Amino acid sequence: MAAGDERRSASPVAATACWRVEEFVVAQECGPCSAFQMKTVPECSPTGFVERINCAGSKRAEYKSCRSARVDARSFWRFVGSMLGLAALSGLLVLSRQRLLDRRALEKVRKQLEAI
Repeated sequence: MAAGDERRSASPVAATACWRVEEFVVAQECGPCSAFQMKTVPECSPTGFVERINCAGSKRAEYKSCRSARVDARSFWRFVGSMLGLAALSGLLVLSRQRLLDRRALEKVRKQLEAI
């Protein structure tokens, strides 16, 4: 093991976010990141939303990436709406195909009866 490797692995807790290893209290609820925060706070990158937390043991204040409930709800209802639309379209296609097949069968029976 090289000397540089020993220094990196000596204190893994310092590199780990405190909320992963300690109890924490949410100081500021999940909200959208400002343009400045998007550039300066790395936790804003994954979702565009961040909450401020205070860790109980180390007394550190940090940011934690989070998901907005409103954005998740909007995405869910968009999905539900698109699935309902797809189901309605599929139902209409099935009905039109069934009518076409019924007409073809009726025409075939009519031709057979005319041949007699």
